[in-house]
Amino acid sequence: METGPAALLDRARGLLERPGRTVLGIVGAPAAGKSTLAELLVRELGPAACLVPMDGYHLANSVLLALGRRDRKGAPDTFDAEGYVALLRRLRDAAGPAGTGQAGTGTRAGTVYAPRFHREIEESVAGEIAIAPEARLVITEGNYLLLPEGPWAGVRPLLDETWYVDPDEALRLRRLVARHVEFGKNPEEAHAWAHGTDQKNAAVIEATRAHADLVVRLPSR
Repeated sequence: METGPAALLDRARGLLERPGRTVLGIVGAPAAGKSTLAELLVRELGPAACLVPMDGYHLANSVLLALGRRDRKGAPDTFDAEGYVALLRRLRDAAGPAGTGQAGTGTRAGTVYAPRFHREIEESVAGEIAIAPEARLVITEGNYLLLPEGPWAGVRPLLDETWYVDPDEALRLRRLVARHVEFGKNPEEAHAWAHGTDQKNAAVIEATRAHADLVVRLPSR
């Protein structure tokens, strides 16, 4: 178990030094601090590292309404898991051997584009994240990277290492409620969603904790 950003950064540098492209998955419940940690690593490691969040694969709200799942947005079946797995495969194939930027056999080298989720509109926009073939460490963060069920089971074999972010639970819930308020819910709605829909998902995610290579406890603040 690692607890400090400096130790985690050193470990990430070790991943960056591996030959070829390495994919690091950062997992945790909503508002665990996954994005903050991933962004810190990318900022410190520079252009050789890039961030590709899982949440770009949220299904559109119109699709969720049609499926009757809008009130469960964030659950495993409200994402395009197959699309996310396909992206991870492309990211591995496009890098080529030993960080050369040349594609492997039968694969054309080049930039891979991924969608980005925008909380302010609760929708994803395709092709906003560009991953160059020279990026040797891809950091992907999300909730269900270790879920061993359905199409999500295809994710873990495509990750070289996984870290599970395990914060203080009271702190995580405060952050989550504050996030929902920031993006448009009133305090009552935010509390109900964080302790209802989100908490059900958090329980599913927490059950995958034992499958991670590393459990991360960052200092509370």
